[in-house]
Amino acid sequence: MSFQAPLFLLGIAAVPLALAALALARRRPDRYAVRFPALPTLAAVTPRAGMWRRAVPTGLLCLALAVLAIALARPEATVAVPVERASVVLVTDTSGSMEATDVEPSRLAAAQAAGLRFLDRVPDELQVGLVAYSDAPHTVLRPTQDREPVRAALDGLRAEGATATGDALTSALRALGERGDNAPPAAVVLLSDGANTAGRDPVEAATAARSAGVPVYTVALGTTTGQVTTPDGRTLAVPPDPATLREMAQASGGVAFAAEDAGALDQVYERLGSQIGTRKEQREISAGFAAAGLLALAGALFTSLRWRGRLP
Repeated sequence: MSFQAPLFLLGIAAVPLALAALALARRRPDRYAVRFPALPTLAAVTPRAGMWRRAVPTGLLCLALAVLAIALARPEATVAVPVERASVVLVTDTSGSMEATDVEPSRLAAAQAAGLRFLDRVPDELQVGLVAYSDAPHTVLRPTQDREPVRAALDGLRAEGATATGDALTSALRALGERGDNAPPAAVVLLSDGANTAGRDPVEAATAARSAGVPVYTVALGTTTGQVTTPDGRTLAVPPDPATLREMAQASGGVAFAAEDAGALDQVYERLGSQIGTRKEQREISAGFAAAGLLALAGALFTSLRWRGRLP
């Protein structure tokens, strides 16, 4: 929290000063004391107000003073607000290595589930597209606020073929359209589990993304122990290629992540959703403090009149 007029916070110092003055006033003897011989008898039959009834009005008044001083200082809080007209394209690898089960239940199933949860969590204002690829891009959806086509495409993904990451990134840039100086923000989230084996050099494609003002956030999915079985019964190691994905992210101005299990992938997607779908903005919240201060002041007045017959 920050303050536009922090000098008014000095008003909080009035609270301990007022309490000190009240304590001194209560200790000072009355100027005109009257002896009352039946005082013990009177005290026995007179109902005694609890200490808390004396303390509540004073406490509420002090709270009101402190909160109103904070309101005068015009406090600000950093909040996340949706980015209007922003676009993101999910680029998902569906090559044969995505059948590996080192990420439960499989790499592709984990990627599909994380993508669907990503759609649920990002603001409605964010436009989301999809590019799915293996040895070439086979599913290309332009960014839209309609989530259903993207959900249906994610549900229908199947793992097969090689890995053409560079071509997929190029398709994602085309799906985002022309990028002028006043174009709304856009980004690509690229998930892959292996090295590029076909098509365009992915680092070159990432450099082109930087020129278009589109950062690429890469996610390397899987572990070094990942394996798949070929149709002829052979077992192939399919470790991820985080080095190339990291180089792509750096070339585009994005950030590289690694996810070795479904939980880590969910965390990455959740973080990316907050980064891409929202922006941090300072909002003044003095009205809330002013309302709280007025409520506390009203409580002090009411309790003092109700229990003590006078203002605090």
